[in-house]
Amino acid sequence: MAVSLKSYGACTFGANSLHRRGSGRWVSPQAAVVPNFHLPMRSLEIKNSTSSDEIKALRLITAIKTPYLPDGRFDLEAYDALMNMQIVNGAEAVIVGGTTGEGHLMSWDEHIMLIGHTVNCFGGSIKVIGNTGSNSTREAIHASEQGFAIGMHAALHINPYYGKTSLEGLVSHLEAVLSMGPTIIYNVPSRTGQDIPPSVIQQLAQHANMAGVKECMGNKRVKEYTDQGIVVWSGNDDECHDSRWGFGATGVISVTSNLVPGLMHEIMFGGTNTKLNSKLVPLITWLFREPNPIGLNTALAQLGVVRPVFRLPYVPLPLARRIEFVNIVNELGREHFVGNKDVQVLDDDDFILVGRY
Repeated sequence: MAVSLKSYGACTFGANSLHRRGSGRWVSPQAAVVPNFHLPMRSLEIKNSTSSDEIKALRLITAIKTPYLPDGRFDLEAYDALMNMQIVNGAEAVIVGGTTGEGHLMSWDEHIMLIGHTVNCFGGSIKVIGNTGSNSTREAIHASEQGFAIGMHAALHINPYYGKTSLEGLVSHLEAVLSMGPTIIYNVPSRTGQDIPPSVIQQLAQHANMAGVKECMGNKRVKEYTDQGIVVWSGNDDECHDSRWGFGATGVISVTSNLVPGLMHEIMFGGTNTKLNSKLVPLITWLFREPNPIGLNTALAQLGVVRPVFRLPYVPLPLARRIEFVNIVNELGREHFVGNKDVQVLDDDDFILVGRY
């Protein structure tokens, strides 16, 4: 049976199709939503298929660092060691290729490969959440399809940055990726330049694949969502203790847990602990004095668990800050940090900055 497909191209309109009033003046036709002929490319038979409810229960999620070889390629041996340290110390999930993992400095081939590697090696022990978000809806859909096809348990999606859209466009963008699988929406206006307001989150929360929100707008916003039954992870390490125990957050998506996963596990699982939280304040303050992941990259290099290699435009913290970190480690206790080498102050010449990789 022959099937005719209707064309939606603008060139199919003839002169008679122009909208005119009685005066003969041309009037722009109302915008129409073109039907989406692309069904989600997804499978219900994926080995590690995970429900949104399983994602909603996660309390400690580490935004994992991506380490590099001297030529700028991934150092998978160092990455695997970091992953094992997370698992041993109680992290329940990792974000792969997020801001901390420098997904924005990766090609999509690298990005999807690292998600696949993480699922293949560690997916049975820890949940793997791939940052497959983009300011291009097309790219976000495609990357999410690939990520779920290789077994990631959930996706992290940000609102379109730089080329910002309207609130209606924002809803359409996020609805387009929610159909792929369990999804965490990430609200960080300091990076995107646009807040995702509660009205948008409340609308998206009705979707079965909406696991929750990584929220960076503070505990007042966290409480607004948790009062409505929306799952929230604090996106601010300096607020996560109070978010968890005072404002109803399920947990945290953490940078600091790259360094002290055991202590962050205690913060998330052990009940109110203002004493430990206060002890972590100097470390957290140090980490975020410059944009993340500059502090983390510097710290892990000085702990000897990754090579001191930076993909530009990131560069290490200056010497005075590097000395300060060593003092923080000694004060908090080296045994609480990842790795087993002595912490050291690296010289400027020890670092490798890579612009092409």
